[in-house]
Amino acid sequence: MSGAAELEAQGHAHLAAGRPEEAERCARQALAAGGGAVSLWHLLAVTLRVQGRVTESLKVYTLMVDRLPGNLTIRFELAELLLLLGDFERGWREYRYRYNMVHTMPLERKVQRPRWDGRPIPDRTLLIHDEQGYGDTFQFLRMVAWAKRRSQARIVLQINHEQVSFARRLKGMDWGGADALVLRGVLPPPFDAHCEMMSLPMAMGLQLSDLPNQDRGWTPYLTPDPARVKRWGRRLKSLPRPLVGLVWAGRPTHLNDANRSMSLERLAPLAQTGATFLALQKGPAADQASSPPPGMRIERLSDAIADFEDTAAILTHADLLVSVDSAPVHLAGALGRPAWVMLPHVPDWRWLLERDDTPWYPTVRLFRQPARGDWDSVIRDIAGTLRGLGGGRRG
Repeated sequence: MSGAAELEAQGHAHLAAGRPEEAERCARQALAAGGGAVSLWHLLAVTLRVQGRVTESLKVYTLMVDRLPGNLTIRFELAELLLLLGDFERGWREYRYRYNMVHTMPLERKVQRPRWDGRPIPDRTLLIHDEQGYGDTFQFLRMVAWAKRRSQARIVLQINHEQVSFARRLKGMDWGGADALVLRGVLPPPFDAHCEMMSLPMAMGLQLSDLPNQDRGWTPYLTPDPARVKRWGRRLKSLPRPLVGLVWAGRPTHLNDANRSMSLERLAPLAQTGATFLALQKGPAADQASSPPPGMRIERLSDAIADFEDTAAILTHADLLVSVDSAPVHLAGALGRPAWVMLPHVPDWRWLLERDDTPWYPTVRLFRQPARGDWDSVIRDIAGTLRGLGGGRRG
């Protein structure tokens, strides 16, 4: 093995072990010794991004894309970096490569119609289909009505079974949303053009300034099921307030889950806030609610939560949601419910950088790690702020 190859292998090992500074040292040493392989530059770009040196990382990614425009993995990673920095114009354009990589090609839906480019297509039918995770769908459902107005077309929305009920109640459907709904996996009616839900921003040239905010009359675009709201109201009415929904772990199969999730035990400082916590956690981590940190008053609700409709109804009664970056955050934001999000030092692109609010959801507040892996500071800030809300106070 050559010196450069050995240093590269060491760099990847350091990166996998959570030592990006050492990985950077290996990458730079190999590059200085004359190793110019794109994999070394890629290693350097990733190590800089993980350390939070996003601007430096962007320069390396831009250099790689200029020299290797056909490397679509690098272009997709560049897209996420651009979006994280708020450069939506370039970011959405590069984001279209998300299904052109070797490992994502099988996920792309093969559609024998042109992708909508944002221009009006009156008297024609536009198929919009959801993609990726549940949180993505909750976040971008708002754009269906916008696409209806822009395209002047008949809109057919194809969506997964778990979220179709929300789409049926989507605010704006009576003034320009979907004209028809069809489940994913079911053959849609004939259509003239299509667009993935997360390609709508590219087609419509979405900018940060286009996102409606509180000052411009922003209103929630999702609503809960009234029957579920009534049912959960009966169950939760006797619990002492404030009622705080709690989610401490995301989907384990998510590529970045180790960076965004934690254990319930780590949230022990929240036990002293006087709140009643509603464990909305699903999946393997839900069992942790059976043995919470000492002094934490927690109601394990996971067994009674059948779907997102139950989660939405609970959030309607809760004073607040405290959560890692997960689908319930997007559901709370789309419902207009207050939520506090615990974010890693370098978060997912949609949360941007260096701000405690988000243009996507006016009712959501962000609590960021000040340094990589520093959840303790985040939890202390959450606990202190939560104590300041006062018992019994509605969100």
